[in-house]
Amino acid sequence: MSGIYIHIPFCKQACNYCDFHFSTSLKKKDELISCLIKEVELRKDELQNSTIETIYFGGGTPSLLSASEIELLINSVYDNFNVVENPEITLEANPDDLSEEKIIELSKSPINRLSIGVQSFLEKDLKLMNRAHNSEEAKNSLSVAVRYFDNISVDLIYGIPDCTNDEWRENIKTVLSYGIPHISSYALTVEPKTVLEKLIAKGKVKNVDEEKASEQFHILIEELKKKNFVHYELSNFGKEGFFSKNNSAYWLGKSYLGIGPSAHSFDGIQRSWNVRNNSKYIKSIQENQLPIERETLSKTDGYNEYIMTGLRTIWGVSLDKIKTDFGNDFVEYLKNQSEKYIKQELLYIENRILKTTLKGKFLSDGISADLFMVN
Repeated sequence: MSGIYIHIPFCKQACNYCDFHFSTSLKKKDELISCLIKEVELRKDELQNSTIETIYFGGGTPSLLSASEIELLINSVYDNFNVVENPEITLEANPDDLSEEKIIELSKSPINRLSIGVQSFLEKDLKLMNRAHNSEEAKNSLSVAVRYFDNISVDLIYGIPDCTNDEWRENIKTVLSYGIPHISSYALTVEPKTVLEKLIAKGKVKNVDEEKASEQFHILIEELKKKNFVHYELSNFGKEGFFSKNNSAYWLGKSYLGIGPSAHSFDGIQRSWNVRNNSKYIKSIQENQLPIERETLSKTDGYNEYIMTGLRTIWGVSLDKIKTDFGNDFVEYLKNQSEKYIKQELLYIENRILKTTLKGKFLSDGISADLFMVN
């Protein structure tokens, strides 16, 4: 089983914290959609007849596309790949795009899962992040969306300067009031060359407080556990039956094909990525050339990737899998490197599976890096 990710590189405006690839000009939208369809055709043999179980529209802001444009792209996948009977088809959407008319239109399309980028219900947070929507639009979009879609995920950001723990609890309470079955939540991160980095450097915005972010992360875990959400990945919480199949496949090392400028792909052996430039992407595809760079993962790369993804999930890192896939030397190395974290009660081993403790979850990325094998 494999997945297809389609990158829609357009946004109404730039969020201050974002370093993803996008353009605020829609001039080349039609050209780009044609090229996305063509890239799907050019790459139809890459997944070696693997069946597609998920299609994911990310961005950028995929909800800027009309339902008919989205259907064109979905049809191109069906025309070129074997697709399971009921695939998970997700559309990332911003609240300001989700009028009742648009939601009804999407509900009649093959889209069966919405991932709504709320980020916060506080006006001050939304202004700091330069989001295109306001709090009222966020609430309205959710109240309508739940009438037409069962499978909805909401994005929230914690660790925002001047967002108190009580305000953060109110954000969580607001999402839960709509009966949303999945929440993705991320710490606000200051990425290089973003507007947020510049605002902090100029003293116009407070810097991110990692201690407060950690507190709010644990508040999130605590509040969602009360409502029977499963914390199945570092940033993802779902009710039973509502885990993201697309994201789970990535963490479990399944193959996926990334379509569009800046999109990444993985076939189990090679990792590849498209050029991060709309004009260059379009020109190349129109000339029947794939604007792709590829790298073959070494055994060490494969081990490091498994550590990084495995420790973020409830499935953890299997010592038996490491022995089978990479050899006993890697098992011994992992045991030695993880010993100090086990003593600090940040990691534990149960049934030959290495996992993070509750205390270690927030630190899992840093711990993973220290468990990497360095050539």
